[in-house]
Amino acid sequence: MPSNATQGDGHFVADVEETPVGAVDSFDESSKVRTTWSDAWESMRSRPMFWISAVLILFVVIVAAFPQLFSQTDPARGCLLPDSNGAPEAGHPFGFTRQGCDVYARVIFGARASLTVGLLATILVTVVGTVLGAIAGYYGGWFDSILSRVGDIFFAIPTVLGAIVLMSVLPTRDPLTVALVLSLFAWPQIARIMRGAVLSAKNADYVQASTALGVSRLQILIRHVVPNAINPVIVVATTSLGTLIVAEATLSFLGIGLPTSIMSWGNDIGQARTSVQTAPMVLFYPAAALSVTVLSFLLMGDVVRDALDPKARARR
Repeated sequence: MPSNATQGDGHFVADVEETPVGAVDSFDESSKVRTTWSDAWESMRSRPMFWISAVLILFVVIVAAFPQLFSQTDPARGCLLPDSNGAPEAGHPFGFTRQGCDVYARVIFGARASLTVGLLATILVTVVGTVLGAIAGYYGGWFDSILSRVGDIFFAIPTVLGAIVLMSVLPTRDPLTVALVLSLFAWPQIARIMRGAVLSAKNADYVQASTALGVSRLQILIRHVVPNAINPVIVVATTSLGTLIVAEATLSFLGIGLPTSIMSWGNDIGQARTSVQTAPMVLFYPAAALSVTVLSFLLMGDVVRDALDPKARARR
């Protein structure tokens, strides 16, 4: 027992100088604040699948943005009938199509149209679905009822089937038109997910506190509810990008998507089906490029989903 301690009824009380209460109550002000996104980044960067999918996506984006870096052959003017279904040779590693076009050049330059349609459709679907779902979930009432019924109608129509019917009667078939048609039938999924997330978030304590402080409902929705409910939408949008790229390829394969004057993987797959028995590799290369791209986005979506799901992080 310290010599200067106070004794009484069997209790010993140490002096204040010997009890550094300030050290117990102190905290490190320099430590960084942990957020959902910082935790998600820590989770994602520790997984090899994240880096594999990220490298593949980055490579596809660079190819689509700068195809001249990977092929100096003009696929639109380099088609010669004497090269029809020709074997690979120097400068043409993938051989030639039935029309004598360089397969490698068409795969490289076809990435732009396929990726552009997928990105445009994903952006449109995400924006429209997020706005409508947030408004319906937060305000409710007649708008929520109408949106739910309209969403049920579009849910009953498969995206590709609806796009086939609509594209068959439209006079134009440029990338923007295809993206608009695909987004017209794909937005209900995002809207329903956003609505459910907003319904869960709008009763949180921070929303009640903001309401008590006199913050308007619109400001609460934009500043607090949407940022805290957007995580599942981001996950679905990541995986939807690959799905919409496949949808564009399906429409082009059927001849009602992008016109043949626009190079895309779907068009190349559709044109190569007549040469499957004689030159199967003409079909293989654009199909492989499409598959790798879609798989990369799906893998990235799985990684993002696990990182933004607190239960998934707790299981690991």
